[in-house]
Amino acid sequence: LPIDAVPDITNVQVQVNTSAPGYSPVEVEQRITFPLETAMGGLPGLDYTRSISRYGLSQITVVFVDGTDIYRARQLIGERIQAVSGELPPDVETAMGPISTGLGEIYMYSMEANPAARKQDGSAYTLSDIRALHDWVVRPQLRMVSGVVEVNAIGGYERQLHIVPDPYRLTTFNLSFQDVVEALEANNVNVGAGYIERNGEQYLIRLPGQIAEATEFSEVLLGTHNGRPIYVHDVAEVTFGKELRTGAATHNGKETVLGTAVMLIGENSRDVAVAIDEKLDQIEKSLPDGVRIETLYDRTSLIQKTVATVRTNLVEGAVLVIVVLFVLLRNIRAALITAAVIPLSMLITVTGMVEYRISANLMSLGAIDFGLIVDGAVIIVENCLRRLSEERKRFGHALSTKDRFATVIEATREVMTPAMFGSFIITVVYLPILTLTGVEGKMFAPMATTVVFALLSAMVLALTFVPAAIAIFVRGDVEEKESPVMRWAQRGYESALALALGRQKTVAVAAGILVLVAAFGATRFGTEFIPRLDEGDVAVQALRVPGTSLSQSVDMQMQVEKALLEIPEVKDVFARTGTAEVATDAMPPNISDAYVMIRPRDEWPDPSKSKAELLRELDEVLATIPGANYEVSQPIELRFNELISGVRSDIGIKIFGDNMETLLASANEVAAVVRRVEGASGVQVEQVSGLPVLSIQVKRDAAARLGLSISEVQQVVQTAMGGARAGTFYEGDWRTPIIVRLPEDLRQDIERLRELPIPLPPEHQPEQNLAPASYSPFGEGMPRIVPLREVADIRLAPGPNQISRENG
Repeated sequence: LPIDAVPDITNVQVQVNTSAPGYSPVEVEQRITFPLETAMGGLPGLDYTRSISRYGLSQITVVFVDGTDIYRARQLIGERIQAVSGELPPDVETAMGPISTGLGEIYMYSMEANPAARKQDGSAYTLSDIRALHDWVVRPQLRMVSGVVEVNAIGGYERQLHIVPDPYRLTTFNLSFQDVVEALEANNVNVGAGYIERNGEQYLIRLPGQIAEATEFSEVLLGTHNGRPIYVHDVAEVTFGKELRTGAATHNGKETVLGTAVMLIGENSRDVAVAIDEKLDQIEKSLPDGVRIETLYDRTSLIQKTVATVRTNLVEGAVLVIVVLFVLLRNIRAALITAAVIPLSMLITVTGMVEYRISANLMSLGAIDFGLIVDGAVIIVENCLRRLSEERKRFGHALSTKDRFATVIEATREVMTPAMFGSFIITVVYLPILTLTGVEGKMFAPMATTVVFALLSAMVLALTFVPAAIAIFVRGDVEEKESPVMRWAQRGYESALALALGRQKTVAVAAGILVLVAAFGATRFGTEFIPRLDEGDVAVQALRVPGTSLSQSVDMQMQVEKALLEIPEVKDVFARTGTAEVATDAMPPNISDAYVMIRPRDEWPDPSKSKAELLRELDEVLATIPGANYEVSQPIELRFNELISGVRSDIGIKIFGDNMETLLASANEVAAVVRRVEGASGVQVEQVSGLPVLSIQVKRDAAARLGLSISEVQQVVQTAMGGARAGTFYEGDWRTPIIVRLPEDLRQDIERLRELPIPLPPEHQPEQNLAPASYSPFGEGMPRIVPLREVADIRLAPGPNQISRENG
């Protein structure tokens, strides 16, 4: 039986994520999102599509109607991706998200090194080292756990082998960035050449050419100049460096590496979480000394609390029903027979839940009422006892087995119709809930189904098991014993009934007034769409100004965490900023999702403090931290809102149009109106603009006069600033990308970027002893270059932060 905290209300959806390093939101939307999203049209069972285009990432969510086979849907989407792949840029990677739901992120952990921990060379562990250990030691083993579909990582830095050329030295030897990339790729490869047979043996032919040591890359031949061989070390430095990351993780005010285990759809979250915890304990023993894994979020704790709540309610309800039955029936055997209907009906109900894949959670089990379950059994037991008592008095002795069975059958027939009608009436009340669809159907239909299972199984038991048990086990001198409670209730009822029948008009008017008062009171009740489960922990989303750098966001987020840790009820705070490696939750670098883990209530300084008071205190702390807007929610609730509608709040208003400026103006007008609505809070307009963009616009005329094409200029800038991949460096099972790009100090200096040398094509190189017609820092007769500023306009301008689409 699947066990979880709440029903899974996620719709049937598939995420299509495309990584496009270096592409702005405009290029991502134009060249990637649009062709992919339009290609999804016409899929069988398609409900709608929505997409987000951000810097370096396109995410398309394809939503299908309920009941669609998720594996079939993914197969069809894969075919569409393959069909449109020729229209996409060659340097992008498209992949589908993990086969999971809003309840999939069941386990989160951090990897950190003790300050005193040292590597074999005596140096301290860096975030790059920890991330490498996670990616190549922890993640592969954790993926082998049954029920885990993906292990996502964020934080630290992916280690890269950087080849850092000096652009002027490249030009000196008539070399380009692309020449370096091609030379590295050509000199770092293993190939096979089949096999030969000799003396009855087969010899495989292997041609190893793969570089084994990082220092060997310095000796790769790039070409010759004036008869002299030119190597990588002549024009570039070889060093290990960091990726241009899109996301980071923090824990209690410092950076960390955060791993998230994602559960396969349909698995038992409690079992999977327990298996993950056990596996991590094993993995930690194999890590270097001083490197530890710390569990930050474990769904098991929430499930255990929920199961404990349901178990307590069910046990207390069952005990109370049994006590009441004994007090009223005054027959221990009859009371036990009636009470036995509870576990037997629950056994049948659980069997139905397993058959129909209904998880055991607060909604599905919390609605079961044992009083309703034993209602029919009580009627039948009470009538059977009455008839057995009457027959014993009539015969003057204890009844034989045959007489007991005949009496019980007749007694059951007498009350069978009202007992059945009573159960059926209650059952019919739940039937309309089974017609609900969408989110409300996923939330409430399992509850109704479970209750119907329980009521129908209890009715069947009341008509079969209960009479048989009465006839078999209730023997001897059976006497109907009327309890004092029943005698008192009967006298009161007779008096009230006589009074009501004598004043029928007064009673009717009073009843009508009560109905009107109740109807008026109902209009004053607060309402909500679905009940809100108290998850215990809190999620805080920080939204900063678009364009805030990742490093700045991380610094600001660490301040938030340190401030929240001052609250005594807070145990841990960890956060994800930006987008993780697997973009299940595509966030720009100016947004952070923080998880505030609350201590058990018995560890609070004041255990009587309410959760609402704690949230108010948390809001007060956040209000003292400038630079961001904060939205407070809960972990599962936040994820559900994001996946179901693409909006992280309870209510979202979408405005469609073609012009971004018009849409933004309209959104601000709508937000101003909504803010005036009583009860509305945290009204925010999605951050769709204000992203600073360094635009490098190639001047076509100037480039043409020098024989340069647009792509030649773009390729130099793209490689120099964004980097170009030149293969992979293999270290055992570890794989390190080889990246060719400028050193970090040059990349960060816009003025030096303006002087980036663009080599002219050979036909525009001047002959010896001719007056130089273009800039050359090396003197006459040397290769000619032109600074980037001569062939391109470089300016800062605001651009869109993200572009959202729906249904193409």
